[in-house]
Amino acid sequence: MPRESKKARIARMHQEYEQLCVEIPDPKCALNFNSPFELLVATVLSAQTTDKRVNMVTPELFGEYPGPAELAAANPEHVEDIIRTIGFFRTKARNIIGLSHELCVRFGGEVPADMASLVSLPGVGRKTANVVLGNAFGVPGFPVDTHVIRVTGRLRWRSDWASPSPDPVAIEREVTACFPPEEWTDLSHRLISHGRAICHARKPDCADCPSTTRVRARSPRDSDACQPPRRHSVESHPAIGRVARVN
Repeated sequence: MPRESKKARIARMHQEYEQLCVEIPDPKCALNFNSPFELLVATVLSAQTTDKRVNMVTPELFGEYPGPAELAAANPEHVEDIIRTIGFFRTKARNIIGLSHELCVRFGGEVPADMASLVSLPGVGRKTANVVLGNAFGVPGFPVDTHVIRVTGRLRWRSDWASPSPDPVAIEREVTACFPPEEWTDLSHRLISHGRAICHARKPDCADCPSTTRVRARSPRDSDACQPPRRHSVESHPAIGRVARVN
């Protein structure tokens, strides 16, 4: 099979993204939040756990500590008790208290709306910063999580699709270069939703994948699961209803 040119790959990416737009017409952040501060804290808490589990603890957390000033002055043990069920709760409690202190001291109690300032806060990396920028401030951002890494690899949207340890920053750079900035946040949401609903890590539901092209896997094990999907019309595709229910 001849090697796919960059131009052909980008054209295919846009075709497959059009399918994702039909599959997931109204993408949104799965974390519940009412302010940039709440989203920042919730995203830090979401590391190595599910958004659903985070949404179970944040109502109590923000009920007791509604802003940076309150959380900065919190008793760490009390915060740990509230978030204990989400895993790594001691480190996360230290980070959200620490970032709240930094917000009060350095940013007047407000969440900054730029990458450099956000990643300077305790527990905040580039993925978390992109989540906050895109969803709280409307600044183009492309969060790269495990779902984005997996889906973009299987679809061969990136040149390092076969790498056992892909670089999230390189993925962000390569994928966003193929789409306009105003699409970046929703593009990430759609890839994440698709990864959660259909393109699972161990047993991808390839029969219900709306992609009209062959899903290419990274390993022989994945190749067995990621066979060419059945073709469905856009209106009757069985994945549409399923993904619409994903939070």
